[in-house]
Amino acid sequence: MTIQERADSAANLKASGQCNCCQAITKTFVDTVGVSEQDLLKMSAGFAAGMGCMEATCGALVGANMILGLLTNGEGTVRKSRELLSKFREKCGAVTCKDLKGIGTGKVLCECNDCVRNAVLSLGELL
Repeated sequence: MTIQERADSAANLKASGQCNCCQAITKTFVDTVGVSEQDLLKMSAGFAAGMGCMEATCGALVGANMILGLLTNGEGTVRKSRELLSKFREKCGAVTCKDLKGIGTGKVLCECNDCVRNAVLSLGELL
């Protein structure tokens, strides 16, 4: 599966309501990480709406970082995580759900489906 196909798949999972943003990312990469789909979905369940009702880091970015950690076996992950965050910010305009959704400003920077898609694409640039 290409990274674009993974990005589209993740966005479709989110749009369909089957998964939250974080789960859409982790489920899309299940074939690459050696962790069961059920465990990935449980692990990423708490990262909906920016973990804390839109106040914190976007769940899609959290999910991409979880997958990054698994794919790197935790080696050099902090540096790559910084790169992932930077790439995501370039694409979406922010990294917190609150800012992405325009809470307080009224200006939506990036819709959830696009955040999910951009998180996958950003991760793909690092892999």
